[in-house]
Amino acid sequence: MIYIIMGVSGCGKTTIGKLLSSQLNLPFFDGDNFHPENNIQKMSCGIPLTDEDRLPWLTSISENLKKWELTGGAVLACSALKEDYRQILLSTSTPVTWIFLDGHMDIIKQRLDNREGHYMPSTLLISQLGLLERPQYGIHVDVSSTPNLIVQEILKKLKA
Repeated sequence: MIYIIMGVSGCGKTTIGKLLSSQLNLPFFDGDNFHPENNIQKMSCGIPLTDEDRLPWLTSISENLKKWELTGGAVLACSALKEDYRQILLSTSTPVTWIFLDGHMDIIKQRLDNREGHYMPSTLLISQLGLLERPQYGIHVDVSSTPNLIVQEILKKLKA
Protein backbone atom coordinates (compact mmCIF):
# COMPACT_ATOMS: atom_id res chain seq x y z
CA MET A 1 0.00 0.00 0.00
CA ILE A 2 1.10 3.54 -0.74
CA TYR A 3 0.37 6.23 1.84
CA ILE A 4 0.65 9.83 0.67
CA ILE A 5 0.97 12.47 3.36
CA MET A 6 -0.22 15.69 1.73
CA GLY A 7 -0.62 19.34 2.64
CA VAL A 8 1.07 22.70 2.33
CA SER A 9 4.74 23.22 3.09
CA GLY A 10 5.38 23.36 6.82
CA CYS A 11 2.41 21.25 7.89
CA GLY A 12 4.69 18.40 8.95
CA LYS A 13 4.58 16.01 5.98
CA THR A 14 8.19 14.88 6.33
CA THR A 15 8.13 14.57 10.12
CA ILE A 16 4.82 12.70 10.15
CA GLY A 17 5.79 10.63 7.11
CA LYS A 18 9.01 9.40 8.69
CA LEU A 19 7.26 8.50 11.95
CA LEU A 20 4.43 6.75 10.11
CA SER A 21 6.81 4.82 7.85
CA SER A 22 8.61 3.56 10.93
CA GLN A 23 5.33 2.43 12.51
CA LEU A 24 4.20 0.72 9.28
CA ASN A 25 7.65 -0.69 8.52
CA LEU A 26 7.64 0.88 5.05
CA PRO A 27 10.24 3.03 3.31
CA PHE A 28 9.79 6.80 3.39
CA PHE A 29 10.22 9.11 0.41
CA ASP A 30 10.06 12.90 0.36
CA GLY A 31 8.43 14.40 -2.71
CA ASP A 32 10.72 17.43 -2.42
CA ASN A 33 13.60 15.20 -3.49
CA PHE A 34 11.98 14.64 -6.89
CA HIS A 35 11.82 18.31 -7.89
CA PRO A 36 13.98 19.28 -10.87
CA GLU A 37 16.71 21.80 -10.03
CA ASN A 38 14.90 24.65 -11.82
CA ASN A 39 11.88 24.19 -9.49
CA ILE A 40 14.12 24.34 -6.44
CA GLN A 41 15.77 27.51 -7.76
CA LYS A 42 12.39 29.18 -8.33
CA MET A 43 11.10 28.31 -4.88
CA SER A 44 14.39 29.37 -3.26
CA CYS A 45 13.87 32.79 -4.84
CA GLY A 46 10.30 32.95 -3.49
CA ILE A 47 8.70 32.36 -6.91
CA PRO A 48 5.64 30.09 -6.84
CA LEU A 49 5.66 27.10 -9.18
CA THR A 50 3.22 26.91 -12.08
CA ASP A 51 1.27 23.83 -13.13
CA GLU A 52 3.77 23.48 -15.98
CA ASP A 53 6.66 23.52 -13.49
CA ARG A 54 5.03 20.81 -11.42
CA LEU A 55 4.23 18.38 -14.27
CA PRO A 56 7.68 16.69 -14.56
CA TRP A 57 7.86 16.47 -10.77
CA LEU A 58 4.43 14.84 -10.49
CA THR A 59 5.13 12.49 -13.40
CA SER A 60 8.38 11.33 -11.81
CA ILE A 61 6.66 10.64 -8.50
CA SER A 62 3.81 8.81 -10.24
CA GLU A 63 6.28 6.48 -11.96
CA ASN A 64 7.93 5.77 -8.64
CA LEU A 65 4.62 5.05 -6.90
CA LYS A 66 4.15 2.06 -9.18
CA LYS A 67 7.67 0.77 -8.40
CA TRP A 68 7.19 1.24 -4.67
CA GLU A 69 3.88 -0.61 -4.72
CA LEU A 70 5.54 -3.56 -6.48
CA THR A 71 8.15 -3.72 -3.71
CA GLY A 72 5.65 -3.71 -0.84
CA GLY A 73 4.54 -0.09 -0.51
CA ALA A 74 5.85 3.19 0.85
CA VAL A 75 5.03 6.39 2.67
CA LEU A 76 5.43 9.54 0.57
CA ALA A 77 5.38 13.16 1.71
CA CYS A 78 4.03 15.22 -1.19
CA SER A 79 2.12 18.50 -1.23
CA ALA A 80 -0.37 17.38 -3.96
CA LEU A 81 -2.23 20.66 -3.47
CA LYS A 82 -4.72 20.40 -6.33
CA GLU A 83 -7.03 17.59 -7.38
CA ASP A 84 -5.45 17.67 -10.86
CA TYR A 85 -2.05 16.98 -9.26
CA ARG A 86 -3.48 14.06 -7.27
CA GLN A 87 -4.97 12.62 -10.45
CA ILE A 88 -1.54 12.77 -12.16
CA LEU A 89 -0.10 10.87 -9.21
CA LEU A 90 -2.82 8.25 -9.58
CA SER A 91 -2.38 7.88 -13.35
CA THR A 92 -0.63 4.51 -12.91
CA SER A 93 -3.69 3.15 -11.03
CA THR A 94 -1.59 2.46 -7.95
CA PRO A 95 -3.80 2.16 -4.86
CA VAL A 96 -3.18 5.07 -2.49
CA THR A 97 -4.35 6.04 0.97
CA TRP A 98 -4.38 9.84 1.25
CA ILE A 99 -3.56 11.49 4.55
CA PHE A 100 -4.25 15.23 4.55
CA LEU A 101 -2.45 17.31 7.17
CA ASP A 102 -4.44 20.46 7.79
CA GLY A 103 -4.01 23.29 10.20
CA HIS A 104 -4.26 26.98 10.91
CA MET A 105 -2.03 29.21 8.80
CA ASP A 106 -0.40 30.79 11.86
CA ILE A 107 0.81 27.42 13.19
CA ILE A 108 2.15 26.37 9.79
CA LYS A 109 3.85 29.72 9.17
CA GLN A 110 5.56 29.55 12.56
CA ARG A 111 6.86 26.07 11.72
CA LEU A 112 8.15 27.29 8.35
CA ASP A 113 9.87 30.25 9.97
CA ASN A 114 11.58 27.93 12.48
CA ARG A 115 12.66 25.36 9.87
CA GLU A 116 16.31 25.38 8.90
CA GLY A 117 17.94 24.14 5.72
CA HIS A 118 14.89 24.06 3.47
CA TYR A 119 14.69 25.94 0.19
CA MET A 120 11.07 27.06 0.50
CA PRO A 121 10.56 30.37 2.30
CA SER A 122 7.47 30.96 4.42
CA THR A 123 6.47 33.74 2.02
CA LEU A 124 5.25 31.04 -0.39
CA LEU A 125 2.75 29.69 2.15
CA ILE A 126 0.07 32.14 1.00
CA SER A 127 0.37 30.96 -2.62
CA GLN A 128 0.22 27.31 -1.51
CA LEU A 129 -2.88 27.95 0.58
CA GLY A 130 -4.41 29.71 -2.42
CA LEU A 131 -3.80 26.64 -4.59
CA LEU A 132 -4.88 24.09 -2.00
CA GLU A 133 -7.98 22.11 -2.90
CA ARG A 134 -8.84 20.18 0.24
CA PRO A 135 -9.67 16.60 -0.69
CA GLN A 136 -13.11 15.29 0.11
CA TYR A 137 -11.63 11.83 0.74
CA GLY A 138 -8.86 10.21 2.72
CA ILE A 139 -7.82 10.72 6.30
CA HIS A 140 -7.87 14.32 7.56
CA VAL A 141 -5.74 15.24 10.56
CA ASP A 142 -5.25 18.56 12.33
CA VAL A 143 -1.56 19.41 12.78
CA SER A 144 -1.87 21.42 15.99
CA SER A 145 -0.92 18.39 18.09
CA THR A 146 2.51 16.78 18.56
CA PRO A 147 3.92 14.57 15.78
CA ASN A 148 3.60 11.40 17.89
CA LEU A 149 -0.05 12.11 18.70
CA ILE A 150 -0.77 12.91 15.03
CA VAL A 151 0.72 9.56 13.98
CA GLN A 152 -1.31 7.76 16.68
CA GLU A 153 -4.45 9.41 15.31
CA ILE A 154 -3.57 8.37 11.75
CA LEU A 155 -2.91 4.77 12.83
CA LYS A 156 -6.30 4.65 14.62
CA LYS A 157 -8.04 5.94 11.51
CA LEU A 158 -6.20 3.45 9.31
CA LYS A 159 -7.48 0.59 11.49
CA ALA A 160 -11.07 1.90 11.50
